[in-house]
Amino acid sequence: GEDSRSFHVSIQAPPSSVSVGEIPVITAVAGGQLILECPEDAEPPSHIEWHQEGSLLQEDSHRQVLAEGRFLQIRAVQAVDGGEYSCRATNALGDTSLRLRVQVHG
Repeated sequence: GEDSRSFHVSIQAPPSSVSVGEIPVITAVAGGQLILECPEDAEPPSHIEWHQEGSLLQEDSHRQVLAEGRFLQIRAVQAVDGGEYSCRATNALGDTSLRLRVQVHG
């Protein structure tokens, strides 16, 4: 007879940090829409928080966190939206953060 089994293997890994050194600069146009991504491929999935200039970002109709924190959407970008943003991904195995700077033109 023949016997077959299948196994699902999930490899656990801490969140990985992508950028080292220079902070990436994202250019946004005033009045437009901006989507920032927190590249996150941790197993188990991370809890993600967004910060602007070091303070926890508060969501409102202007700024929304999408896909469990993976994306930050800013509508009708204004000069006040410029500055340094960071996302922090935390899971049981550790945490990592990614910083980026937004410059608003127009």
